[in-house]
Amino acid sequence: MSVAVLSFTAFAFSQVGTPGPANMAMMATGARYGFRAALPFVGGVLFGKQLIIWPIGFGLMELSVQMPILFLFLKYVSAAYIIWLAWRVANMRLYTDDRNILVPGFMAGLWVHPFNPKAWAMIVTGFTNFVGPETSTLLATATIAACLFSIQLICHPAWTYFGDRIARIVSGKPSERYLMWVLAFLTVSFVAYALFRGEL
Repeated sequence: MSVAVLSFTAFAFSQVGTPGPANMAMMATGARYGFRAALPFVGGVLFGKQLIIWPIGFGLMELSVQMPILFLFLKYVSAAYIIWLAWRVANMRLYTDDRNILVPGFMAGLWVHPFNPKAWAMIVTGFTNFVGPETSTLLATATIAACLFSIQLICHPAWTYFGDRIARIVSGKPSERYLMWVLAFLTVSFVAYALFRGEL
């Protein structure tokens, strides 16, 4: 097959399933609002990655060669957005029974991956390392999109549920503040790692 599906799936699982800005955001959202309430946000995150995959597949990489300054700017804007999210996570209080709180919804989740350096790096790597040179653009893009969506469908709810479970253990305790600061620190660390390795 023109796309190395099995190899790419293994690679994608290693990326989607491990900690990163998006997983930290979903974990924190599950912890703060509960698993069920966070599901619309998770749905937005699921579909948000498609906003990156298809433009990259249909020529965004060529544009990046022609306009490197624009992409350098977008790279740091994206990092700033994720760091801002991390600051919000650091100052969150965990799950509460207050039903009047505003829970982030689908649209909030939709923009997590477009501003996530790890997501861009993963998708670019997918196209450059797992797609044969003679593969049609549509086949390559559709295959990568389907593989990533399937893996996200497993991993993203799992991270959100994990956050919900943790919240039930530490909510209202001194360890709550430390947990949220650790999540924020990890988020910033993963962004910095992607930036300084030059993956974008």
